[in-house]
Amino acid sequence: MLRTLSFWALLIVGTIALVQLASSRRREEAEITLTQFNEELNAGNVSAIEISEKRVRGAFQRPVVVKRQTVERFTLMLAADPDNAWIQSLMAKGVDVRAREPGQSFGVVLLTFLPYLLIFGLVIFMLRQMQQGGNRAFAFGKSKAKLLAGDTPKVTFADVAGCDEAKQELEEIIDFLKDPQKFQRLGGRLPKGALLVGPPGTGKTLLAKAVAGEAGRPFFSMSGSDFVEMFVGVGASRVRDLFEQGKAHAPCIIFIDEIDAVGRHRGAGLGGGHDEREQTLNQLLVEMDGFESNEGVILLAATNRPDILDPALLRPGRFDRQIVVDMPDLKGREQILRVHVRKIPMATGVNLERIARGTPGLAGAELANIVNEAALLAARRNKQQVDGQDFEDAKDKVMLGLERKSRVFSEEERRLVAYHEAGHALVGLSVPGADPLHKVTIIPRGRALGLTAYLPEEELHKYTKQSIESRLAMAYGGRVAEELVFGPEKVTTGAAQDIQQATNIARRMVTQFGMSEVIGPIAVGDREQEIFLGREVVQRREISDRTAQLVDEEVKRILSSAYADAGRILTERRPALDRLAAALLERETLEREQVEMVIAGKSLPPYVPPAPTPRADSGEQEKEKTPQRTSGGILRNPPPEPAGA
Repeated sequence: MLRTLSFWALLIVGTIALVQLASSRRREEAEITLTQFNEELNAGNVSAIEISEKRVRGAFQRPVVVKRQTVERFTLMLAADPDNAWIQSLMAKGVDVRAREPGQSFGVVLLTFLPYLLIFGLVIFMLRQMQQGGNRAFAFGKSKAKLLAGDTPKVTFADVAGCDEAKQELEEIIDFLKDPQKFQRLGGRLPKGALLVGPPGTGKTLLAKAVAGEAGRPFFSMSGSDFVEMFVGVGASRVRDLFEQGKAHAPCIIFIDEIDAVGRHRGAGLGGGHDEREQTLNQLLVEMDGFESNEGVILLAATNRPDILDPALLRPGRFDRQIVVDMPDLKGREQILRVHVRKIPMATGVNLERIARGTPGLAGAELANIVNEAALLAARRNKQQVDGQDFEDAKDKVMLGLERKSRVFSEEERRLVAYHEAGHALVGLSVPGADPLHKVTIIPRGRALGLTAYLPEEELHKYTKQSIESRLAMAYGGRVAEELVFGPEKVTTGAAQDIQQATNIARRMVTQFGMSEVIGPIAVGDREQEIFLGREVVQRREISDRTAQLVDEEVKRILSSAYADAGRILTERRPALDRLAAALLERETLEREQVEMVIAGKSLPPYVPPAPTPRADSGEQEKEKTPQRTSGGILRNPPPEPAGA
């Protein structure tokens, strides 16, 4: 940095000095006419001259004003070469006459071309600086892949849990790199590529880091978005350079994260012109399995959108293996929790299996967030270890949202929310095939102003028609309770999310799940699932207006039936609804066992308000504020997916 600043300072000072030198010489010397020369010669003011062909340079004995400028030297251009008579006349008047050969001196040549040399040197210097920096002028086509250094902290397969099958597939690739003869003796060949497929947060990138730590071979990592930039041809050039680096370090592994950024389906654009991303994809296809082989280079990639990848990219010979990294099951979640709790002091008696059972549908990243939130809560409460209550509170914070106790609402609004959430809970406990109730609260969490949470007791991979219809009735429980207790004119907007989710589920029942007797087991409206605008424009419509009307009528029938079921349940069990709402107004949050006791008419143990949480920095207790509640949504598992999804 210091050398660069010094160079710029010297360059600026030198340029200024040269400019001043040239300007000063121009100020001291002026071009005069022959008439002016003869006048000064006759006046005896010419002291010496230097003749070079037709150009005469000379000096005055006294300064002379020429064109409003005082000069001591002059130049004169003659019409013809000077003769001896003219020279003799000058010498007779005491003028010192000299002659020199034609041509320019080195100083004159240097002053003439020096500005151009300086500009050229400045351009070369700037280009070298750009080449050495991040915006390398001549290195746009160079790959941005990072070679994993040996001193980088290693992640091993011991740090990965909840995806045993994926680990086994990758361990086999590592074994092939370490001992290829074990597989080649039976005719096996090194896999050319493996694609990690799975939802966000399931550990695809973590698995790639573990492969880098376990392989003991050169490992190049790069993001799919690093290929394509604003310059045409950069993406393809970077692909070529990446594989050239890989062949130079073979056997090695190249990892491309988020490959869907460059590997999207070709022909999805609306225009017919040049597509830089498609050119990059074509070069990637050629490098993976083209005319020239890349033996010893294994391509490892990760994506959470395999449905948008080009089919040519997924075929065997390019990505020989598609490794699914799915959401962890109960055992996998417990293993993931055990990996993350190794870094925190744990209190005795913490049941990680119970925490894992209460977190269905969460990915590894979300489980890691729960462990981190539990540690932060324990530190805020000035504890030395993280106990089970910290984990429960952290789980609720991540899954249900942060409690918001700063907003104040009227008692009438609190009463309305209490009946809304009580309606959700009571319908959920009354319909068959519903998920077990976990917790109901009128404390706002996240963006919801009240929550009724359900958690399945076991892993569910398919949903029955009965369970879906029960879920619809649960969704309408809050709106029906508002209408039953406060009247049709007093219903609120709190059921907006419930109605939207119920409508989406009912439409999927009709159009995807084949659960409508009128429509039948037919998939309706595949065009709506098209993910590429360009292909959607040219795709023909496969649903008639009559079928679309029938779908709308069936969706309305299913939702009306669910609304009627919720109304029947709450009307028949109105006393239990009133008791449950009163308990919520008193305690604000009820667990499943407490809800069942209230519905059965049993008395709850005396209520002890929770102690305020002390601050971690000063230990001062925060003042409890009056909880503020309005109507909110019902928290459920995501809408059911079709079989095989």
